[in-house]
This record gives sequence, C-alpha cells and structure tokens, in this order.
Amino acid sequence: MSKADLSIRKHFRKLPDPRRKHRRRHLLLDIITIAICAVICGCDDWQQIEIFGKERRDWFKRFLQLPNGIPSHDTFERVFDRLHPDAFQACFRDWMQSLSEAFALPQVAIDGKTLRGSASGKLGALHLVSAWATASQLTLAQVAVDSKSNEITAIPQLLELLDVHGAFVTIDAMGCQKEIAAKIRERGGDYVLTVKDNQPTLLEDIQRCFTQAFDTDFAGLKHDQYETKDRGHGRLERRYYTILIDPPGLRQADLWQDLHVIGMCTSERTIGEQTSTEVRYFIGSRVATARAYGRALRGHWGIENRLHWQMDVTFGEDKSRVTKRHAAQNFAALRRLALALLKQHPAKQSIACKRLSAALNTAFLEETLRGASASGKV
Repeated sequence: MSKADLSIRKHFRKLPDPRRKHRRRHLLLDIITIAICAVICGCDDWQQIEIFGKERRDWFKRFLQLPNGIPSHDTFERVFDRLHPDAFQACFRDWMQSLSEAFALPQVAIDGKTLRGSASGKLGALHLVSAWATASQLTLAQVAVDSKSNEITAIPQLLELLDVHGAFVTIDAMGCQKEIAAKIRERGGDYVLTVKDNQPTLLEDIQRCFTQAFDTDFAGLKHDQYETKDRGHGRLERRYYTILIDPPGLRQADLWQDLHVIGMCTSERTIGEQTSTEVRYFIGSRVATARAYGRALRGHWGIENRLHWQMDVTFGEDKSRVTKRHAAQNFAALRRLALALLKQHPAKQSIACKRLSAALNTAFLEETLRGASASGKV
C-alpha cells in the first residue's frame, strides 16, 4: 500500500457510506480515491473520472481492492450526490488542517463564488462561500449558501468550522455586518471588513472622520500611513493607506465589537497619460500599522486570483454541468482539494501543467497526494 493511499485512508476512513449495504458493489474508499486522483489529473466530470480509473486500473490495483472493477460514471455520480456535504467537508478540512499545520495562519480571506453551470430547471446556481488561507494558499473550508438566503447567513456558519485564533479575517462589503464582526472576535480572530453603502451610517461617519483628520492635519488623532507602488503591464499603481485608531465620532462604535481602527485606501492607476482614482474604506479590530492593514487588504484578493480564477480557468468550474446539489458541492470540494495538493508540490510549473504531469506520471501523482513533503505530516 502506497503512502499516497495511506493519506486518503487517514483522512476519509471515517466518512459514512450513504448506501445500503446490499448495494455496495464498490468500496467507498475506492470511489473516493479514484475521484481525488482523477480530478488532480485533469478530469472535470464523472465520465472522465470513469475513463481515468479504467486507464489507470493496474496502478490502482496496487493499493485498492476494486472487488468489482472500476465503478461506472453513474456510480460515481450517485455516491457523491448521496454523500452529505457536511461529512465530506469534515474529511476535507482534516486534510487541509494537516497541510496547514506547517504554516502560520496570519490571514484568512472569506469570499463567495457562484458555480454557474450547476443551475438546473428546478434549482438556481449553487453559491459557495470559502475560507482561504492567504499565506499557504489553502482552502480551509466551504459552505453552500441556502437558496433562500445569502452570504450574510452563510459566513457565521463557515466561521464555526474554523480556528482563526490570532488571524486577520478579511471579508468584502457583503460581510460587513455587526454579527459577523462579533463572530470573528468570538472565534479568536481580528476582522478587516470593507465598508460600502450597505452600512450607510458607518460609511458616513468614516468619511466625516477622515475629512476632519485631513483638514486638521491629524491633530490629536492617533494615525498611521503607508504607501505602495507597483509598475507593470504598462501601468503604474499607487496605493495610499491611512488609518485612524480609536477615532471619535462613530455613532455606532459600541455596536461593532472591538472596533478600534477605521481606514481608507486611495488607489491611483495611471495608464499612459490617464489616471483614475478609487477610494475604499474599511474597519478593523486590531490595533496595528497601516502597513499591516494594507497587506491584509492586498492579500484578500488572493482568493479571487489564486482560488476562484484557478477554479474557472484551470478546473473549468463555471462550465461544469454537475447540477445535483450534493454532487455539485462535493465535486467543488474535490477541485479545491486537488488545487491545494497541487500547490504544495514544489515543481516550478503552472497548476495546469502539474495536472498534466500527474496524469502522465504516477510518481508525480503520488508525490502530490502526499502533500509533496510541504508539511511532512501527510
């Protein structure tokens, strides 16, 4: 039995089998193992997973029992649709936790993504909210947004699954809610929340505070500033971060648990001779430097660029036609697990090239399943 197989057994051995005993022609761990390997190697639907399993049958026989051969694509679909996403997620989180133990957890970015191809005649597209460790580039957990709800109710559920002690938790304006701020503090984290028009009183107070601060040259105010400059692709971007610590004049300050910092980021983008400016506002619970807040805000967009972009461009998530609800949610977890493992592999290749290498070279695939010695714990 390979070390790679031991990794899967370690993290999925407690996964409950949703099938009746007399209908279990294929072992659940065999099904899970084949699916994980297939998605790592570039398979994006159930039919491709079946084909991959048949083409790699001899390799799988080295460590899987396969009492009735490789399951059909219908079997893969039925099993993953019957697996409760919460149970599958628990195994997923266990594996991600084992990978992330070797890394500090300075920041967790939370953001939502719609799986557009998952819509059917009866159901709208599935919307998932994910927690992303920006430093280790791992998806820590995900939850589905109820069809009659939105991210505001899903984010507290996601936070209940996470240990964010000591981490900056960054969320865009949708998650700028008093209850979410309180939940982050309850879970031991510090929040950085973008403020927009959905919190009009807070936004108005922040804008007024900064207007007065600049007019008086920050007289009597504890503040800090930080500037960045990026040049590339024919454009110049400057960002100016300014924070005020425990400023007076916030009418609802007591309603936001441990609110100590308000901030603004002014972004200037110059392309040729044209310059555009954007101003964004945020709040935070940690008394820290403007540089720390600037890095947290920049780091937040990693969930868009390094997770959501990869899901759509490399893994074809938006094009996926897996529409059954549990199956779609579990397949999304397979993609995120595959991405996390591929990112840990030290090969200097794109994720797309790593998928191809894993498909062509079983030694590369086994290294990927082991976490490529990123933590030495899997």
